[in-house]
Amino acid sequence: MKRIAIYPGTFDPVTNGHIDIVQRAVELFDEVWVTVAINPSKDPMFTSDQRIRLLEESLKHFSNVKVDKFSGLVVDHAREVGAKAIIRGLRAVSDFEYEFQMALMNRKLADEITTVFLMPNEKYTYLNSSLIRGLARFGADVSEFVPACVMDALKRSVN
Repeated sequence: MKRIAIYPGTFDPVTNGHIDIVQRAVELFDEVWVTVAINPSKDPMFTSDQRIRLLEESLKHFSNVKVDKFSGLVVDHAREVGAKAIIRGLRAVSDFEYEFQMALMNRKLADEITTVFLMPNEKYTYLNSSLIRGLARFGADVSEFVPACVMDALKRSVN
């Protein structure tokens, strides 16, 4: 039986921190679905299709990673793809309270699906997509924090 995990997120844009979490997840699971969450209450910089393309390009070196999108409950999408685990990244203690609440709610909704918390390399603990978008809007060089395809997309988006 395949061990399948789902790694949901907005990924607006994908960062090297996200990729680090994927790297850790593929070492634990046979298949990892990186899924772009469609949240109508958010106003992303990139469309869901653009985010999928950036993820596919950024993760193409992983043979056991699939990229898709979903709207609705994460646990429902996890069931659709046959996942038994939801991957969540924890950068700092401040992430824990929110993520812990979400994990408990997901367990209540689908107790057959386990949330697995993974910590990125410490060099990514301060990194998040909002920070990257903000820096890019001011013309800062964020190439150290994102894949080259994302850097190119950010440059096109802010110009």
